[in-house]
Amino acid sequence: MTANLLERITTDPAVMGGQPCLRGLRIRVSDILGLLASGMSSEDVLADYTYLEADDIRAELAYAARLTGHRVIAAE
Repeated sequence: MTANLLERITTDPAVMGGQPCLRGLRIRVSDILGLLASGMSSEDVLADYTYLEADDIRAELAYAARLTGHRVIAAE
């Protein structure tokens, strides 16, 4: 599932200076992560950015986890 989510994160030198964005849109991963970090809920972000989907938020969190080297170990 994570691999499919990560496909939503795109980089293109012609879009936002090559910074990671969502689905080729002009919305940077860092913008949405910043909103979440400031206390906005996922629901609030999705209400404000109606072109985003719930999987976009999950994709950004998975991307951030991967960048920080966080390993996910499934509980038995």
